[in-house]
Amino acid sequence: MTAADAIVTMYRPVGPVELQLVHDSGDKLWPPRLPDQPIFYPVTNQKYAAEIAQQWNVRDSGYGAVTRFAVRREFVDRYEVQQVGASHHTEWWIPAEDIDELNRNIVGSIEVIEEFGVKQDK
Repeated sequence: MTAADAIVTMYRPVGPVELQLVHDSGDKLWPPRLPDQPIFYPVTNQKYAAEIAQQWNVRDSGYGAVTRFAVRREFVDRYEVQQVGASHHTEWWIPAEDIDELNRNIVGSIEVIEEFGVKQDK
């Protein structure tokens, strides 16, 4: 296995509140899930993440972003990819109690790669 094969790229659509929490961590960590969020849903591709950011995050808050981050394959392989709609609507279902372990397996930074709507400054 090459070094590149040992890493999986994940995408996550976010609104302004979650993105600020990521920035507050130095772009290194996902925040703990809220009580009504038992699952963390990173997605497998940028297209799907952009759809969610545009259709849900912008509608709910006026702003949505697509983030990209790399995770060690040995962690990711514990979770089966779920198809939840069209063929590109694929995501991992990571239980909230595993978010700290996910964070320990992030390689590099969480980066914003697309933005939609208008981000309000504090």
